[in-house]
Amino acid sequence: MNQKFTAFSLLLISILFSSPKISYSQSFLTVNGTKIVDKNGQEVYLKGMGLGGWLEPEGYMFGMSGFANSPSEIQKKIQDLIGIDNTNSFYSAFRKNFVTESDIKALAQWGFNSVRLPFHYNILTPADSPGVYLESGFAIFDSLIAWCKKYNMYVILDLHCAPGSQNDQNIGDYNSNVPSLWQDTAKQTRTVELWKTIAARYKNETTVAGYDLLNETRWDFGAGANNAPLRNLFIRITGAIRSVDTNHIVFVEGNQYATDFNGLTPPCDNKLVYSFHKYWNTNDASSIQGYLSISRTYNVPLWLGESGENSNSWFTDCINLMKQYDVGWSWWTLKKFSTINAPLNVPITSEYQQLLDYWQGKGSKPSVTFATNALLRMADNLKFEYCVFENDVIDAMMRQTTDNSILPYADNEIPGIVYFANYDLGKLLYAYNDVDFQNAQGQGGPAWNSGWNYRNDGVDIEPCSDLPSNGYDVGWINTGEWLKYTINVTKTASYNIDVRYASNQAGGKMLLKLDGNIVSSTITIPSTGGWQTWQTQTLQGIPLSAGAHELMVQFLSGGYNLNYLLFSENTTGVISGKEHSFTFQLNQNYPNPFNPSTEIKYSIPTKNFVSLKVFNILGKEIATLVNETKDAGAYSVNFNAANLPSGIYFYKITSGKNISIKKMILLK
Repeated sequence: MNQKFTAFSLLLISILFSSPKISYSQSFLTVNGTKIVDKNGQEVYLKGMGLGGWLEPEGYMFGMSGFANSPSEIQKKIQDLIGIDNTNSFYSAFRKNFVTESDIKALAQWGFNSVRLPFHYNILTPADSPGVYLESGFAIFDSLIAWCKKYNMYVILDLHCAPGSQNDQNIGDYNSNVPSLWQDTAKQTRTVELWKTIAARYKNETTVAGYDLLNETRWDFGAGANNAPLRNLFIRITGAIRSVDTNHIVFVEGNQYATDFNGLTPPCDNKLVYSFHKYWNTNDASSIQGYLSISRTYNVPLWLGESGENSNSWFTDCINLMKQYDVGWSWWTLKKFSTINAPLNVPITSEYQQLLDYWQGKGSKPSVTFATNALLRMADNLKFEYCVFENDVIDAMMRQTTDNSILPYADNEIPGIVYFANYDLGKLLYAYNDVDFQNAQGQGGPAWNSGWNYRNDGVDIEPCSDLPSNGYDVGWINTGEWLKYTINVTKTASYNIDVRYASNQAGGKMLLKLDGNIVSSTITIPSTGGWQTWQTQTLQGIPLSAGAHELMVQFLSGGYNLNYLLFSENTTGVISGKEHSFTFQLNQNYPNPFNPSTEIKYSIPTKNFVSLKVFNILGKEIATLVNETKDAGAYSVNFNAANLPSGIYFYKITSGKNISIKKMILLK
């Protein structure tokens, strides 16, 4: 079974085996002292996910940070390349696919009870038409609210980009050539009227938890101002909201990225929550002490409205800190292009990469047709069923906050192969130990995963060129680190263990332990001549008893890469000395999604007849790629789908009694 599930697979499983959630009548949320409560006075602890990038695109989410960061810069780059009409078509598809009912259903199933919706003001009112409001924008809000109502989730509306921008950053769509929100009173008035219009529309909507008035103000108001302009605008907005809506909470963020609340107390409303943001610092009481003091002094709730962009270990610790002080939270963010630290990873197509290369000055200008199609394919890739589900992120945020146990990441059956990247799911010092496991030093601090692939723990994982592989190896290994694996030995026997490694230097040492007991002598890793030049050492005659066991790989000294451990029954008692040991393996095709061709790698342990065929989603055979006897070894075959339509396809390999099936996606 694939270790990395696609979101489509998860959704399919949930449809087949899960009971649908039944809607109930939600009540308005309000405040009671330091708690957010429902109509019965019962606390509602918000566990939320931000939908960042959907209605306020940010360059870093889409691989554009080197040349376009703000929503306006991104749109201009696209429009200059493909024209206004094609750009409008792209954005229509982009917004349609970025968040769908499937995303909200998944969030509910993962354990979230709320979403924060960041939006650009121009989604609801054209930049050049004050007083005009767009039903098309409100329709997006309405759809999200309907989905959240169905799955018993709350929505917090978040004005991320106010007219003129409330900060001097790309996140507010700031343009230094245009007066900001703080330099133009007309824009302040327009912001007040926008919130009044929103509140009038949703005043009776119980699924809406409240209004996050301004995201991450960052502005120097001058010496002695004490954030007075910010407080005054909050008072104006709140007054306008209350003139039409007395039901909903207002969430107030501080200056300096929602960290500076000087001058913003006491609360200006009896249904107010102070919202702070927390990034790249330590997870201890001192990091939030100022906010806790505000809460106690004014008897008002706190909400961590935005956090994330760190390692799994940091996620777990931050959420536990919030739970300790009864502070609800909302994470940032649901999905990004080519990511490991969001729940959903949007794979980048080769065509989109060509656009990125062009924009960065590394390639020739593509045609309008090519660029338009490339962007529309990426918009299609945003659909939940095409995203890769980063299950380790959700496990860290949900299960690991209350559970120190470790769970298998893969079905490591022995005899068989154990890939080093498939260490168990669990917390730092329980499932693994790694030297660099988080960034608590701010922007520019240490990376927690030097390879930036596959998983979001401290363990450093990179693409692997060896075969067989699951596509990744563990690298950047340091002395004292270790990994644990749950293995299932199907037969009591003596086993040989092939250790697959690569190194550009000599002197690495490692040790294997089973259920806490050393099962081998120290393994010394020589230089192989390169970080992707792979060799094998075979450990002979290791006795293993049937059943589940905990395998620990301890790194006594570092400086090498590891692909897999291959366990095979020792029938002769003699070390084979073979450089390569092959197992039955069907790799995920690459690239995937693809257009129009892709490479499929496989390996077989013994000489056998091999059949490799491709089927459509209805099970109809459409291509035979291999149909002959093959010697034991590793193989590669190309599949060209130029004559096929976009869609989901399956490829199936049969070798003797061994069968494996995988899914691939053709996007044209």
